[in-house]
Amino acid sequence: MAIPPPSTGALVVFGLIAVTVVLFVTERLPADITAIALLVTMVILQPWTQISPQEAISGFSNAATITIVAMYILSSGIEQTGIVTHLGRQVGEYTAGSRTKLLAATIGITGPIAGIINNTPVVAVFIPMVTDLADQSRISPSKLLIPLSYAAMLGGTLTLIGTATNIVASDLSADLINHPFSMFEFTPLGILILLVGAIYLMTIGQYLLPERILAADLTDEFELADYLVKVTVSQSSPLVGETIEEALSERVYDVDVLQITRGDRLFLAEETDQEIEVRDILTVRGDENAISAFAAGESLRVLRKAPVTELELAPPAGPGTLVETIIPAESSLIGQSLATARLRERYAATVLAIRRGEEIFHDHLSGPTLQEGDGFLLHATDSALELLAERGELLITEVAHTSALTEPEPLDRRAVALALSIIVGVIAVAALNLLPIVIAALGGVVAMVVTGVIRPAEAYDSVNWEVIFLLAGIIPLGLAMQETGGATFLGSIIVEYGAVFPAVVVLGLFYLLTGLLADVITPVASVVLTMPIAVDAALGIGAEPFAFVLAVTFAASTAFMTPVGYQTNLMVYSPGGYRFIDYIRVGAPLQLLLTVVTTLGIVALWGV
Repeated sequence: MAIPPPSTGALVVFGLIAVTVVLFVTERLPADITAIALLVTMVILQPWTQISPQEAISGFSNAATITIVAMYILSSGIEQTGIVTHLGRQVGEYTAGSRTKLLAATIGITGPIAGIINNTPVVAVFIPMVTDLADQSRISPSKLLIPLSYAAMLGGTLTLIGTATNIVASDLSADLINHPFSMFEFTPLGILILLVGAIYLMTIGQYLLPERILAADLTDEFELADYLVKVTVSQSSPLVGETIEEALSERVYDVDVLQITRGDRLFLAEETDQEIEVRDILTVRGDENAISAFAAGESLRVLRKAPVTELELAPPAGPGTLVETIIPAESSLIGQSLATARLRERYAATVLAIRRGEEIFHDHLSGPTLQEGDGFLLHATDSALELLAERGELLITEVAHTSALTEPEPLDRRAVALALSIIVGVIAVAALNLLPIVIAALGGVVAMVVTGVIRPAEAYDSVNWEVIFLLAGIIPLGLAMQETGGATFLGSIIVEYGAVFPAVVVLGLFYLLTGLLADVITPVASVVLTMPIAVDAALGIGAEPFAFVLAVTFAASTAFMTPVGYQTNLMVYSPGGYRFIDYIRVGAPLQLLLTVVTTLGIVALWGV
């Protein structure tokens, strides 16, 4: 059978898809800006794309988009009660230094929780706990953080509200085949996938995981031995009588003074106005040439046999500490440099090193453009630590020699009871079809605000607006695929050349294709692009369309093979010191395994 040629409109849409995918992969623009640019372009090219202005902005009023906004707020309400953190504290008591127990507890707790709470905040809460427990047990955090991310992703397949992708897929399924997902419709398959994934991570996976970070000492972890030194101030030094701020502002050296030691007294450079005195010992960060120039120019003597350790910079009773952080997706620091971010002025915190995956930057730190997932090692005051946690521009993953991450705060039992009751109510109302999920979720938001579980300002701050704008911009692309006949054209190609294969093989190929797309663009974009084609292909070969909808949905939630495919993968990239290849080594076998398991599971439960 000859395949009719695609329409001009379909070719235009295919071109827009190609450009969009390139921009997503290269990250020349933020993903949300790319999506909005796509939206605008589709309207400009309306004669070909068939997308009117009203259709272009329909993504903002789409039920899936509104539901996801509500779920971010509900998840934040649960998180702020401290119940997730409290559960994490119990892990330390259970594991008692055993790597197997710690890995099992990480997977066993994260997966089920991610089925009812957005998995991004779950991973954000657990990263510092897992890292801290790994240090206490002398286990490399690299052995635990990828499993943490993968378990959260797998847990998202348990319920309709487990991930934003599920909600978008449900809305598309309703439009394409008039079959939205119910709350627990695919839970049996989600349980199977979570169990298979957990067994893989506990067995084969743990042997494929690297040990990129071996040391618990943060100065060793960030390879700072050659970049931290002590210098003593001589009587002839022009620094005598000046404050640290005056000394650094009047001279051009690529160094940072971190603290002053005067006898048994310690002054933190970020907060002290003490004048430098003869015989003071200054702790300095910089490369060898910069420190040598600083010492020669200011009559300072370098103390080569006095190494600077974590304990030197973060003594248990000292005024400052070392803090490892990462830049989350919603941070305003993304796209800035350290020079424009001015962390020292804003937070009284000095950046000692920047880690991007396995690469660590020590020199000229003010130059690189900051990216999501970058890790910082900060020398900071205790007040800076509180400010960092409050503002959320940096996610704290580890704190040296402090009780800040190890002392649990008392649970507000009233808030916990209210938040859990509201979540259970939302799930029950949606599961019993008493109200649509979007209305139930919005009602839950109102209940959380009215009862004081979350304040209105916190509710707005909890939403990942990048994801929302990405959704709103990408949803009309699926509509354009349908209206121009692009989805039908691609589906007919698959029908023509896939007719030699059984339907179950075609189903598995769609799973694999969607998963590979999700690895390089975003899960939501992969669903929007692939689902209309999958449905048309299923109808063309006489298969069950809902089976293909489920394959696409589940595949998009298992983007294991890159750090950029899923946000939680990027969150653990720096704290684990991972390389890009680590995700392929551990994720590719799991993705192939789940291609088989999920495909056969769909066939067994729903037919094909």
